[in-house]
Formats: sequence, C-alpha cells, structure tokens
Amino acid sequence: MDAFLGWFFEFMNFMLQGVIRFFVGIFEGIVQTFNVVRYIEIFRSHYQQFKFLDWVFSILAIILILAVWLTIILLVVFAIRRIIRLRKNTITQESIFEEITDLHKEILRLNDEKDRILSLKVSQAGISAKELAKELSDITEKSYEKINQMEGVSIPDMEAAEDYAKSQAPAAAEVVVESRFSKLIEVDQKYTYYTPLEYYSGFTLEQLCQDFRNFACSKMNLYYELEMMRILIASMASTKLILLQGISGTGKTSLPYCFGKFIKNDATMASVQPSWRDRTELFGYFNEFTKKFNETEVLRRIYESSYNDDINMIVLDEMNIARVEYYFAEMLSVLEMPDPEQWKLELVPSSWTSDPRNLVGGRLKIPENIWYLGTANNDDSTFAVSDKVYDRAFTINFESKGQPFDAPMTEARPISFSYLEELYSDAWEKYPVSKENLDKIAKLDIYIIQKFRIAFGNRIMKQLYEFVPVYVACGGSEINGIDYVLYTKVFRKFESLNLSLIREDLKELIAYLSKSFGKNNMNECKNYLERLQRMY
Repeated sequence: MDAFLGWFFEFMNFMLQGVIRFFVGIFEGIVQTFNVVRYIEIFRSHYQQFKFLDWVFSILAIILILAVWLTIILLVVFAIRRIIRLRKNTITQESIFEEITDLHKEILRLNDEKDRILSLKVSQAGISAKELAKELSDITEKSYEKINQMEGVSIPDMEAAEDYAKSQAPAAAEVVVESRFSKLIEVDQKYTYYTPLEYYSGFTLEQLCQDFRNFACSKMNLYYELEMMRILIASMASTKLILLQGISGTGKTSLPYCFGKFIKNDATMASVQPSWRDRTELFGYFNEFTKKFNETEVLRRIYESSYNDDINMIVLDEMNIARVEYYFAEMLSVLEMPDPEQWKLELVPSSWTSDPRNLVGGRLKIPENIWYLGTANNDDSTFAVSDKVYDRAFTINFESKGQPFDAPMTEARPISFSYLEELYSDAWEKYPVSKENLDKIAKLDIYIIQKFRIAFGNRIMKQLYEFVPVYVACGGSEINGIDYVLYTKVFRKFESLNLSLIREDLKELIAYLSKSFGKNNMNECKNYLERLQRMY
C-alpha cells in the first residue's frame, strides 16, 4: 500500500506541476509579449549605434509589428462578436420554434372545439340557452385538458396536427356560414319581438307640409319656403329617387335630415366617394376569403325597411362626386319596373340555410316605403348628372337660402307609409289633372317636337299625373304644379342644344306659353328660358 501511495503522489504531483506550468507559461508569455518597458530598455541599449538606415528600418519594424498585433486583436474581437451573434440567433430560433409549437396547439384546440360544436348542433337541437351554455363550457374545459396533456409534443407531431386541421376546413366553413350577413341577422333578431310605433294620423297633406315647415323652424332652426315642402311631399308621390340640386349652403342635406327627425325615423346618410364605380360601394360584397358579406349601412337600412311601415330615407350626400349612372345603375333599372314585387337585387348567387329571413334565394326585395335622396352640387369637382338619371329622378332646385320666420312650436310625430299612401291615393282621385290643361300640354309637346326635336315621353307624363294632384292637395295650384314639372323635366333638356342658334325660337316659345297658359302663369318655365337666352 505504501508503494502505491508513493507512486500515486509522485504521479499526481508531476501532472499538476505540468498543468500549473502551462497556465503560468501562458500568463508569463502574455506579460512578456506586452512588456513595453522591456522593449524600451532593449531599444535604448542599441539605438546609440544606429545609423540612418538603421533608424529607418527600426521605425518600419515597429510600425509593422504594431499593425500585426492590432490586426490580431481586431480579428479576436470580431470573432467574439460573431460568436455572440450566433448565440443570439440560436436563442431566437428556439423561441420561434416554441411559438410555432404554441400556435399548433391552438389550432388543435380550435378544431377540437369546432368539432364538438358541430356535433352539438346536430345532436342537441332544441336545447335551452342554459343547457347550451353549460355544454359549451364543458367543451372548453375538455379542450384545455387536451392542450395540457400535449406539453412536450414535438414539432413533427404538431405538423401532423396542422394537416388534420386543414382536412377539417370544409366542416369549419359550415360554422362560418352562420354570420355572413351579420348586420341583417341582427335586424332579424331586433324585429322578432318588435312592437310597432303608434303612428300619427288624421291630418291632410296640406297640414303635413305646414307642420313640417314649422318643425324645421322651431326645433331645427332651418328655414324653408312652404313651396319647398309641397314640392318635396309631391315628388315623393311620383318617384323613389329625388335629386336635391343647387348651390352649396342652401340646406340640401338638411332637408331630408330634418324630415327624418320630424317623422321620428332618422335618415341614413351615405357619403358618396369619388372612387365609387359599381353597386358594391353602395350595398357591399361577398368576401370569398372570409366567407362573409361586407354589409353597408345602406344595405342594412333597405333590409330593415321591409320589416316596418315607417317612411324611410337614404341620403346620398354629394351624389354626383362620382358617376351616378355607374354605382346606382342597377337601382335605376329596378325602380323602373312597374310591379314592385319585381324590385329585387341579387346580392349572392345562391342562398344558405342561415341567410336572413327576408333574403330569399340570395335576392334582396326592395321595399316600397323607402326613398333615395341625392344631393348634387354643380361645380368643377363633380360630374354632370346624365339625362338617364334626370328622367328617372325628380329634381328639387335650391336657388336661395330660406329667410327666418316665426313658427309655433311643433313636435315630431311618427307617420306610417300606409297612411301617406292613402293620402296620395285620395289626392290622385280628388285632384286629377284637368282635361283642359292636358290638352294644352299635348299641344305644347307637339310644338316642342317640331321646333326643338325634344319630346316629353311617357315617363314624364306619368310623373306629371302623380305629382300635380298631390301638389294641389298640399295647397298648391294645378298650373304651378304643371309649371314646375315642365321646368325641371322638359325645358332642362334645352341646355344640351346649341343655344346661340335658337335664341329667337326660345323667344317664340315664351310667347307661346303666355298665350296657351296665361300671361301670369308658367313663370318658372319662362324665367328659365329667359336665363337660357341671356347665356348667349
């Protein structure tokens, strides 16, 4: 045993001395390598014997040696920095892998929950809300239990889980189907237990015009002439599209806004954008990626109007900042159909079982109790309204600001579409356009065709038959109603003619109007024709 201990002690002593000498040698080597004091002493012991060339070579040698050591130090520093950077990248990659693992776990959790919801929809149809909530809670707890059991699962396993999730995508789409018309479904839910308002009735159209004017003055500080109220109510009887045209600041947008407040059913305001090109800007579109329909407020208001008997208004503010015949073209065609049952727009090519109740076959029924009012400015920033739009719309011109007046306090009152339609029907029956004036209009039509190659057309005559009686029921006169229709629907077309060549013809037309309808009548038409004369 003593022999072993003697050998082992001598062996370890020799080895440890070698290790110590190794580190001591490294330390002494570093100290000797960077011993600047010793270098100076060596230089001093030799420089006295230097000649010129010796000085030159010694300086160059010192510079070269310093450059070599500086290069070595920089390489070491760069190597250390590179090692640190690689270490950071390795750590970042590890964290990314961990995040990917977490995301795969989430995919599994969502798909597991989706599968259970689908099975619940099939097997648990008709359960109560409390039972449904309890079942969903149990599903969530079980899903989390499954995730907790997956701690430590490798990434290849997660990739397999992702493939499974992709294979289940069609079934997941069935769940998404339920909300492709989220806003319209909310309307369905709203009207499930809807109680209609108590509508105000027992008034005449003349009282309606007066009360609306007084309400605008007393409650909204808006001042309109009574004539403006008559034209608005009468134009609603003749068309669903009304064009409010005139200079800025005359109350075009405020008129339908105020009317919505008066009937306790606010108008929907839609600000037209210059980029509008087709109907998707107005109604929305189906997103194939999300499997949802991007609904607009205009679409929601049209759909909601089918549930109630209210008077509904949609205001297309700055209507002609984009081309009306582009984005509103389909509505122009639909509203021209004589049978309101054919007023339908196709929103989607096919129907799903979870679509809103009143969306049959993917088609939206346009209700009769809604009007579309567009405001238009005539300046360099807007497009000219085409004849196609003018013919289908009824134009209300705003040529001046209303003057303040005193009005009694008048409260808002809900008015039903049905009662308004009754008032219109009564007006058409009681105040039809007289045969005498119809004969004069027929002769005027022939005169204008011969002189200017412009005809009235059936659409204009239909609007005249519907507008004038209601205008009379609102308190106006028949001749003034005819005057306004011819001014806005017929003589407006004269702007497209070469006015410099028809000045004398316009003068003769003014004289013809005075002779046929009376010197003091048809003032709107005469004033307009005189303005055309002065333009050239």
